[in-house]
Amino acid sequence: MKPVYRKFLLIPIIFVVAGLATFGLSKMKPEAPKQDAENLDLLVEVIELEASTQNFAIRSQGTVRPRTQTILSAEVSGSVISISPKLIAGGVFAKDEVLMRIDPTNYTVAVDRAEALLAQRQIEFDGATKLRSQGYRAESEYASAAAALAAARADVVAARRNLERTYIRLPYEGMVLSKESDLGQFVNPGTRLGVTFATDYAEVRLPLTDQDLAFVEIPDPREVTRSGGADGPLVKLTAIQKGKRTEWDAQIVRSEGVVDEKSRVTYAVARIVDPYRLHSSGPSLPIGTFVAASIAGSKAVDVIAVPRGALRGADQVLVVNDDNEIEIRTVDILRTDSKFAYLRGGVSAGERITTTAIEAPTNGMAVRTEAEDSADDSPGDAQVASQDSEE
Repeated sequence: MKPVYRKFLLIPIIFVVAGLATFGLSKMKPEAPKQDAENLDLLVEVIELEASTQNFAIRSQGTVRPRTQTILSAEVSGSVISISPKLIAGGVFAKDEVLMRIDPTNYTVAVDRAEALLAQRQIEFDGATKLRSQGYRAESEYASAAAALAAARADVVAARRNLERTYIRLPYEGMVLSKESDLGQFVNPGTRLGVTFATDYAEVRLPLTDQDLAFVEIPDPREVTRSGGADGPLVKLTAIQKGKRTEWDAQIVRSEGVVDEKSRVTYAVARIVDPYRLHSSGPSLPIGTFVAASIAGSKAVDVIAVPRGALRGADQVLVVNDDNEIEIRTVDILRTDSKFAYLRGGVSAGERITTTAIEAPTNGMAVRTEAEDSADDSPGDAQVASQDSEE
């Protein structure tokens, strides 16, 4: 055979031999282990619902204000001749303690003059009475003497009262908020002398929405006593004081009885006893402190609490039924807070809901739960897989 034909014959022989070698090697390769088809249903996390009794705490906030605040004003004119060292901003004074004295000279003289006139009118009245009994005086003269005596007595009372008004004092124990007059200043009736407030009680106005009022038992206005309050829910007030979180006890004593036209809230009033701790122990609560309030609310029975993240939209949850299928349910939400939504309808205790965010859930959508998925990976299956890998 010629070399040229031998060359063309060798090329197809090489391809045939290569193909046979490839086929033989593929037959020698061990067969890959068979695997079950993977379950492609969405894996979700579920929780089982439980009914419970909840004591709701209503959150609010406000500023501490004095229950009794007084603007001191002069009732008589004169120069200020003395001032108590406690009449300064922050000064604490006792009940009926003299805080300021206006020059009493003119008013002392007026008392002496009124008393002298009273003595004269008394003598005239006694004389008129004696003469009337003897028949020497007419009835009109007796009546005139009696009227003059009564007027003189009234003048004495007025003069003594004006003298008493030269003492500036208050009928309660309190603290000075500001001083607006000083020693030597001449004052007239109505001149502002300062501002004080009582320290027996302080109050906080707490705004409550209509939904909040459903869980707070505000005292009825007819129950308010002469002290201006009644026994309502307990309140825990908190604020940061000296870098630390501090708490105080208070109590709702009344509501203001009207709805604010702008904010549509109702203000409940919480009272703090002895805020400056003048007669008790503990941290003081200064007037003007901004506090957060937690009000003890009413009790709700058979309520189901679910995480806020489990809510879809405003009022829907995704229920996982016994067939591991999604059911979209509309629920009746009683109340929500920062962590939970409290349900009173739409779902039942013992049912399961998913807390996994699903982008576009549909009714009847099949899912897998984490608990069931982990149960499928049993230790026996893991051991068989390990043996197969060793072989």
